[in-house]
Amino acid sequence: MGNRTRILLLIPRLGAGGAEQVMTLLASRLSRDKYEVHLGLLMADAAAIALPAWVTVHALGAGRARYGAIPLLRLVWRLRPAVILSGAAEISFLVLLLRQFFPAKTRVLVRQNGTVSWALDKGGVPRYTRALYHILYRRADRIICQSQAMAKDLMQELGMDAKRLAVLPNPIDLEGIRAAQNEESRWSGPGPHLLAVGRLAKEKGFDLLMEAFAAVRVHFPNADLVIAGAGAEEAALKRLREQLRLENSVLLPGRVERPYTYFTGCTLFVLPSRYEGVPNALLEAAAAGLPLVATPASGGLIDLLRNRRGTWMAREISSGGLSEALLAALHEVRPGQRFDHRLFASPVGDGVRTGSVA
Repeated sequence: MGNRTRILLLIPRLGAGGAEQVMTLLASRLSRDKYEVHLGLLMADAAAIALPAWVTVHALGAGRARYGAIPLLRLVWRLRPAVILSGAAEISFLVLLLRQFFPAKTRVLVRQNGTVSWALDKGGVPRYTRALYHILYRRADRIICQSQAMAKDLMQELGMDAKRLAVLPNPIDLEGIRAAQNEESRWSGPGPHLLAVGRLAKEKGFDLLMEAFAAVRVHFPNADLVIAGAGAEEAALKRLREQLRLENSVLLPGRVERPYTYFTGCTLFVLPSRYEGVPNALLEAAAAGLPLVATPASGGLIDLLRNRRGTWMAREISSGGLSEALLAALHEVRPGQRFDHRLFASPVGDGVRTGSVA
């Protein structure tokens, strides 16, 4: 146990979104025999989460990423980790800015959660962010992308060397997904039953889904929809639900700890995003074999879903395009039908390493 590699994983806080879920799952599943795992919460004062006893949690209480420099430096020098992995963009910038002050042997990896081109062109980030990407990303030992499309985007937008990039699909809780398949269905009524999962934010497109679902109900009057998640758009979505008279058919249960408990009995999993990377919720649904309906919200999604059985891609990112795709899927899918999606083998190409950060 004394020769374990010490790893420091960094996220803003626990439970905030997909990136945080990925990193906490990684922390809990890394081998305790090979790694000494530390999880740093830059913007949290305390942490209460069911992690294995061998994962050490450090709550730095910075409030905002910009205020976390000194606490983070103190933590890094106290631990002297062999590897630091940052799981969110705002922390990645801070880590790379401080890189020159870290112990010389510490390697720094950053995880890219979406395409840089969208963040720069449509994401509402300040203009100087492009310069930060250009300067700071070159300080990373590796940049981990979720898909080949993300890696290509980094090369095109920032001129990044392919040798600095690695394509690694997000880890998912396969054991939990399989175990949930044996649980009693959370759905009632004849259905069809539609499920969507994610943070309630404008870019996730749940307003488009609700409008599309209203059109679907004309053809499938017993259809119901669960949108599992929490976020700033919750009140607006509830108002829209009322305007569309969907109060009895659309459920907004808030953040669900294990959304895959809704998979049993689910007819379709829907990803209605205006913009998306490769979300864990979609990968979990794919692992369970659910039929998938999605908008063409990113190159990575299109690469994953194009021409695959059991997937339907909307022609455009709109409520009309989404309703067409939903109806096409519902007219074809049999109740309880599942598919072998095999979405997790990332193709190697363009010189970008797949499955390696060595």
